[in-house]
Amino acid sequence: MTLEPPREHNSSEPDAEHSAEAKRKIVNRLRRAHGQLAAVISAVEHDHHCRDVVQQLAAVSKAIDRAGYLVISTALQECLSDPDAPDAATPRELERLFLSLA
Repeated sequence: MTLEPPREHNSSEPDAEHSAEAKRKIVNRLRRAHGQLAAVISAVEHDHHCRDVVQQLAAVSKAIDRAGYLVISTALQECLSDPDAPDAATPRELERLFLSLA
């Protein structure tokens, strides 16, 4: 799955704008998860209460899941807009990717 359309696009075209926005959202979610994971590691190292550790782990997991779903959503939109692209995912592949996050 690519986050940038495989064809040449003018940055003012909707596909390119959507792809750039999706990429920005995915990176932001992953950065948030990265920060939350650092907080979990610190909490464990400093013997914080298990409740705090579990709450932070849940936040990390949710941020990663949301990033994954956004990646799959972007791939699905790319496949719908250009199903004959050489690197387009098949419906079965998208289904497997989606279910791997469940």
